[in-house]
Amino acid sequence: MPHIIIEYTDNIANEAEMPTLLKKVNETLIAEKGVFPTGGIRARAIKLTDYCIADGSGNDAFVHVTLKIGGGRSKEVKKQVCDNLFQMIEEHFTEHFHNRYLALSMELYEFGEGGTYKKNNIHERFR
Repeated sequence: MPHIIIEYTDNIANEAEMPTLLKKVNETLIAEKGVFPTGGIRARAIKLTDYCIADGSGNDAFVHVTLKIGGGRSKEVKKQVCDNLFQMIEEHFTEHFHNRYLALSMELYEFGEGGTYKKNNIHERFR
């Protein structure tokens, strides 16, 4: 953990630079020293082809980020992480905001350890 899922509309696929954004997401989370183990960070993007935004008449776009984390972090830490992550996302899409109608959103999903199953040997590389 954490897992980051970025859903985005296909009408911004050519200019959204998703590989760059995914790298920035990981870098932002790694920069939160000690909050998340580097070997547990997973970022992925899903291009959406079926969607309807507002009344469906415009070429509107959206990007929705879901940050999934295990429980146990303080409110302050979660707020700091989310603030930093969303700020980076806003900066990444600054130019898009000036050129098109775009909705950015992010949610934090926190769950208890009882509902997850994990096996990961990637952590060994970062010890």
